[in-house]
Amino acid sequence: MLRRSLTILTQRSLFLFTKPNVNLSSSTDHTKQRQILSDNEWKKRLTNEQYRILRLKDTEYPGTGKYDKHFEKGIYQCAGCGHELYDSSSKFDSHCGWPAFSSSMGSSVRRKIDVDGYRQEILCANCDGHLGHVFEGEGLRDGNGKVIQERHCVNSASLKFQK
Repeated sequence: MLRRSLTILTQRSLFLFTKPNVNLSSSTDHTKQRQILSDNEWKKRLTNEQYRILRLKDTEYPGTGKYDKHFEKGIYQCAGCGHELYDSSSKFDSHCGWPAFSSSMGSSVRRKIDVDGYRQEILCANCDGHLGHVFEGEGLRDGNGKVIQERHCVNSASLKFQK
């Protein structure tokens, strides 16, 4: 059984590395190709702050991001590739200093264990841009008093807003 699982995993890995423009997200926009750019292409496309956060996995200082206290109705997209990530209806004020969302749109955000081995990093499913981290079971409540099951703590520089 283990040998079969390893064989399947190896085949999938080879497929992904030999087909770089395969769309791995299940976004409703099937025309969008997965964004795979070189480091130099990302540097040209992004501001210094966006590059530092999206590509180098850094973070902005708490309370400094433009979307922390932003509550207009619309869609939050990835600042790197424009992929739709969060609907404003899932945004709430967690008082943590970063934009907080209770859920992402479909499978637009993927998770992986952070290098610290503890936290769950969240990434844009389309371009692998670092968004922030997700935290579960904190007992936080949204503006309506509903208990939030998970908090997506996202860097403002990783986002752009579309009304």
